[in-house]
Amino acid sequence: MDANTITAICATIIAVASLAVTVYQARATRLHNRHTLRPILQLRLVLITGGPSGLLLINTGPGPAIITGSQVWLDGKPVGPWERGAARKVRYFIDPYPCAYGLLDRMSLEPGYEAFLIEMENFDREAHAQFGRLVEHRLDIEIRYESLYGGEGYVVTTRSTAWRKATLRVPDPSVPPRPLAAPLATADCTNRPATGCER
Repeated sequence: MDANTITAICATIIAVASLAVTVYQARATRLHNRHTLRPILQLRLVLITGGPSGLLLINTGPGPAIITGSQVWLDGKPVGPWERGAARKVRYFIDPYPCAYGLLDRMSLEPGYEAFLIEMENFDREAHAQFGRLVEHRLDIEIRYESLYGGEGYVVTTRSTAWRKATLRVPDPSVPPRPLAAPLATADCTNRPATGCER
């Protein structure tokens, strides 16, 4: 093996190694970008006497969440996606009638988004006992979503023992609540006073 052959082999090895490093760096960059734009949706059960209560949807991640689908169950039976029809079915026998906000496929929830999916204003344990049982025990919802990159198949759901055992969010009464983000879907507040669903 002469010097030219050795030089050629070394050059080939260096070229292959450089290509491998470039591919690795590109993959690491893509992964980093995905993490920096990853949405993290959370569903929280909020029951506050005298305040707005219900199922609260929050995006705590640094990137927008793109909704790809949803599913609702009432008393363990599937109702359909969380749109106007399903929202009306789960609230049909609730008095007084709570407010609800539907989710549409491909809608985007920006970072920091915070809004109730189903809400009773000025909640009272006795006066709104039906609503309390609905959100605590009877209603389940699952939301599927992804980042701007797409294809991750993220899921947030109330159908887990851990979620049911989670501590309710009860804020410090000495700290005024911050306003919720404006809902991105049209509110369905049929049979409720107009002021009850205004944002």
